[in-house]
Amino acid sequence: MKTDDLINMLASGPDVRASTLPTQRIVLTIACGLLVSIVLMMSMLGVRPDLADVAMLPSFWLKIGFVAALAWAGRMASMRLSLPGARINMLPAWIVTPMLVIWLAAAFVLMSAAPEDRAQLFWGSTWRTCPFLIATLSLPIFAAILVAMRNMAPTRLRLAGAAAGFAAGAAAATIYSMHCPEMEASFIGFWYLLGILIPTGIGALIGPKVLRW
Repeated sequence: MKTDDLINMLASGPDVRASTLPTQRIVLTIACGLLVSIVLMMSMLGVRPDLADVAMLPSFWLKIGFVAALAWAGRMASMRLSLPGARINMLPAWIVTPMLVIWLAAAFVLMSAAPEDRAQLFWGSTWRTCPFLIATLSLPIFAAILVAMRNMAPTRLRLAGAAAGFAAGAAAATIYSMHCPEMEASFIGFWYLLGILIPTGIGALIGPKVLRW
């Protein structure tokens, strides 16, 4: 971003609208990151063969809705934190609300289940790999978002880096859900979230260095 553009942006007042973004170049950069992650998922893991059948189940759409809502919240956080002076007071609510929904659903499922079944509902069969696969799939998207943010003017660099990682992790979780056999809210609400938080933490660590301008 040019200095004159930044001066004009700051002069426009504290409520800088994130809706003016992204530019065509930023959209293309992030779209390329998404495409690479999709290709990675297809080549490394593949789409679950019964996807058409499970797509008829409410639990599948609860999973998709959860990660898609987090991806949208992460996108909004990244956009707003890329602009000095943009309002971020609603960001915590946008991020926390999907988590509360999935945790309430998980609590209901666990309380309704027989005690001997609760461990399986939480651990599933892929807990050892799920968070790390999500984190791995997030890397191309993460890199693309960081490149896009560097073309803008983030000022809260650690928070902006965390937002970039969160958005990338949630987008990767959405892609991974096309492969993942797990359907229970108790699994999704913990292990998927852990996978999203891995790039979030990395973003918070590297944000001050990578996003400095």
